Amino acid sequence: MNKLYNVIIATTLLWFSAACTDLDIEPESRSTANNVFSDPASYEAFIARVYAGLSVSGQIGPSGDADIKGIDEGFSNYLRQYWKAQELTTDEAVIAWGDEGLPDYHEHDWTSANQFVTAMYNRIFFQISIANEFLRESTDAKLAERNISGDLQAEIQQYRAEARFLRALSYYHGIDMYGDIPFYTEEDAIGNVMPEQAPRAEVFKYIEQELLAIADVLPPAGAAEYGRADRAAAWALLAKLYLNAEVYTGQGRYADCITYCNNIISSGAFALSESYQETFLADNQQSSEIIFPITFDGERTRTFGGMTFITHAAVGGSMDANSFGLDGGWFGTRTTSALVNLFPDETGEVDERAIFYTEGQSLEINSITNFNDGYAAPKFQNITSTGEIGSDLTFPDTDFPLFRLADVYLMYAEAVVRGGGGDVATAVGYINQLRERAYNDASGNITQAELTLDFILDERARELYWEGHRRTDLIRFNEFTENGVWPWKGNVPEGTTTASFRNLFPIPSSEIIANTNLTQNQGY
Repeated sequence: MNKLYNVIIATTLLWFSAACTDLDIEPESRSTANNVFSDPASYEAFIARVYAGLSVSGQIGPSGDADIKGIDEGFSNYLRQYWKAQELTTDEAVIAWGDEGLPDYHEHDWTSANQFVTAMYNRIFFQISIANEFLRESTDAKLAERNISGDLQAEIQQYRAEARFLRALSYYHGIDMYGDIPFYTEEDAIGNVMPEQAPRAEVFKYIEQELLAIADVLPPAGAAEYGRADRAAAWALLAKLYLNAEVYTGQGRYADCITYCNNIISSGAFALSESYQETFLADNQQSSEIIFPITFDGERTRTFGGMTFITHAAVGGSMDANSFGLDGGWFGTRTTSALVNLFPDETGEVDERAIFYTEGQSLEINSITNFNDGYAAPKFQNITSTGEIGSDLTFPDTDFPLFRLADVYLMYAEAVVRGGGGDVATAVGYINQLRERAYNDASGNITQAELTLDFILDERARELYWEGHRRTDLIRFNEFTENGVWPWKGNVPEGTTTASFRNLFPIPSSEIIANTNLTQNQGY
């Protein structure tokens, strides 16, 4: 299968390399589409590679044949870049490393030449491009030419829906982070014509239409093979899209958010895990809570990005790496006191979601480059729920829960408070389910009067920290730039406000130079 991946992806990259102008890709094969896709197994291999684009960084793993040139392969990983952009720019995380451009995230002074902003952008459009190519090569006409029919043809129709979901996911990340972005689909001819830039609201509408169109083609909620998209994954992405619609389009869509949260909840396919911690361990594949994961495996999905980065970077100082299922700590990520202070004092009620390592660590950060400044947060671990170490000490088995039921409960509650309809008592009930799990009893429960937007923003941090939601949440609550202050924001120890144009990242300068159809975001 790996050999087939290589043939498919090398051929694909040769075809679409002009579509995203900043990708320096070197094709490795002169195979043609017709001889590659004469093998029916190639369709399954290709859609698997589109999924793998969220997890892996190249062709052979863990390094040595990168998808994207010009940056360290481990740095170029989709999840690693997404996590950094969503977390290091906020109150939830800092990182000790001084790689060029990385401190810019804490400091809120990134530019259009920042290598990490550029890598995230390139990853998004790499994903979009390979999804487009799968769709080009799996049309009814192409299948007929290759004498593919019957059950395989029906199966490929589902693959096509999954490719459209994955493309919609990346377009969602694109508008969330970059605003107005290049837009192209499988209908656009491959060649030297550069993509046009589409308004954010227009891409929003496209994502919505795509997800609505494919929902019924995807398997019912909970019925897909683990790690693949089902209807609930599409509904979860729709709920996310609608919750943030006011930011993306200027018009709130909170009632629609409630509709798709209800679809997920009423499906009965998902339930909260009994323990909060088990959702972030090496056997979290068993979790009844995860709606859509980015999957990893110590033997089969090897990368220095993804969960390898997230687990290792959080370990250092006096921490015993082996107790977290790792061969060593990377002495990198910690959290700020702003997040820690959202949890109850340790002398009172204990919220089990506060997974902080404090021994030898100071609460306050005097120096970002000192790992011992700031509490460590080993939320994700390469240890199973029964205490066993994952299959490999370097590459964890832990999956990343991109969408999970707890977030759906929180989205429902927020949409209710924002006037989308629904039922306040039901919203409070969902929140209290989360808090009863966190406190092991009803001592942390809230009343209807306590369900406010301020409470929800804080509760989202307590429940979802380090899961890649915080930047988007803070922007939606107007707390990311002008109003929010936390330690080391703006490169000031006590924090400072920053300019509102930083609610968007810049289009990379290399893209602006290469594609004259693009206009840079204001302020850059």
